[in-house]
Amino acid sequence: MRALRMAAGAAGVAIMGVGAFLLMDVRDGLIVLVWLGGAVVVHDAVIAPVVLLAGLLLVRGGARGPVRGALLVVGALTAVALPVLLRPGKTANASVLPLDYWRNWLLVLVAALTVTAIWWAVRGVGRGRRRPDA
Repeated sequence: MRALRMAAGAAGVAIMGVGAFLLMDVRDGLIVLVWLGGAVVVHDAVIAPVVLLAGLLLVRGGARGPVRGALLVVGALTAVALPVLLRPGKTANASVLPLDYWRNWLLVLVAALTVTAIWWAVRGVGRGRRRPDA
């Protein structure tokens, strides 16, 4: 489990490096900083409290961790998808945002919830087995 966490952390750092490299091509960095600041506020003021409260009120025992994890993923995906989900109707240029973003968002949410359910079943959380300490 420790090796998996280390690999996930290394992958995250590598992806952040790619993002930082791509930011060098941005002409108006202030807009990016405002957007990133807004993402932090949305996470800290909305997503995290809702996830913690839902985990506390809705789930007991060993299932609390997987449910909170799923809610965090779903909340973050929703926060990232909001600009295209809430965009105004049709655009003048058909090549601007040409995909079915509502369908794709729902597919990603179903995938996240499916992975959580499988992980929950494999780990035996639903059967009351204790997890070994990591």
